[in-house]
Amino acid sequence: MYFLLIGIVALALKYLEIGPVATWSWLIVLAPFGLAVLWWWYADASGYTKKKEIEKMEKRTKDRIEKSREAMGMLSAKRKKK
Repeated sequence: MYFLLIGIVALALKYLEIGPVATWSWLIVLAPFGLAVLWWWYADASGYTKKKEIEKMEKRTKDRIEKSREAMGMLSAKRKKK
């Protein structure tokens, strides 16, 4: 995501001819977009994206269970330790 934001900013600066970016090669200005594509490919191929998705789902499940326990008046595992 950061590569994409950097690429958009660099592209805008190059197009509007602002600062030192105006003198840079188009290859340098467009490089963050290529790096973003490589990162997304790597994240999908390595399972990083799926791992993060599973972690997010597990957190939502734990939060939902915790909320249900509190609604029923049961002590949560966090409160029992205290």
